[in-house]
Amino acid sequence: MAIDYDKAMTMKREGVEFTYGDRETMLYALSVGMGRDPLDETELAYTFEKETLKTLPSMACVLSRMTVGHDAGQDRSKTVHGEQRLTLHRPLPPEGDIIADCKVIDIIDKGPGRGALIYTQTDARLKSDSAPLYSIVSTSFARGDGGFGGPSGAGLPLHEAPSRSPDANCDLEIRKDQALLYRLNGDRNPLHADPQMAIRVGFPVPILHGLCTYGTACYGILKTMLDYKPDDVRGMDVRFSSPVFPGETIRTNMWKDGSVISFECRVEERDVTVLKNGKITLAQ
Repeated sequence: MAIDYDKAMTMKREGVEFTYGDRETMLYALSVGMGRDPLDETELAYTFEKETLKTLPSMACVLSRMTVGHDAGQDRSKTVHGEQRLTLHRPLPPEGDIIADCKVIDIIDKGPGRGALIYTQTDARLKSDSAPLYSIVSTSFARGDGGFGGPSGAGLPLHEAPSRSPDANCDLEIRKDQALLYRLNGDRNPLHADPQMAIRVGFPVPILHGLCTYGTACYGILKTMLDYKPDDVRGMDVRFSSPVFPGETIRTNMWKDGSVISFECRVEERDVTVLKNGKITLAQ
């Protein structure tokens, strides 16, 4: 079965409502590694509702999960999450009712043996005032579906990190049970929990969610360069390049140039880069 381009380009869902509260906000912060030191009052601001609860910007990516574009005819067993682009139109509140629309916005045929790129866009607004809250463009890489006869192209441009040495870095350990905790945010893919399934698809153990690595990078950047101020973040883009195994350490390398923080994430134990082309956009 091949990708049906015309069918896929009509796929959309509109007006889907989601609700989240302080429980979800605190769970998300814990699931990407915050709160390991329960006496750290800076991080308690994200994990304890005593005062005004702070929200990690990357949490937007788990608030409105929709499956538009997943049944366009691609081989789902060979499809992976390739890129994530987040734009925050205003800071995320610690709880709220949101309304989201999602649609397929583009499909790029990279040719036989080279796969296809499927782009979907989600736009969310607060129900209370209908003002835009965030937009997400997500890229799926359908590795087995190139050459289906669709339009060709290079895809969306990727941000490049500076060639100089990093201005800062942050090492964060991924606990062995972290994928089990992170999946409670909504992604119940058994690849992140079932040891037998992981072995069947070629991994020695269940792997960490790519978006957990993404959230861990956001945490590390807030901690290292932004004095834990989430409202400064207006966007976060990244390309997923390799999986992380629970129990490893993620090193986030950072470069700051004006209102842009470039970053990449590495697992030093295996000498592999797991996130590339990272870009945090800050409020002017």
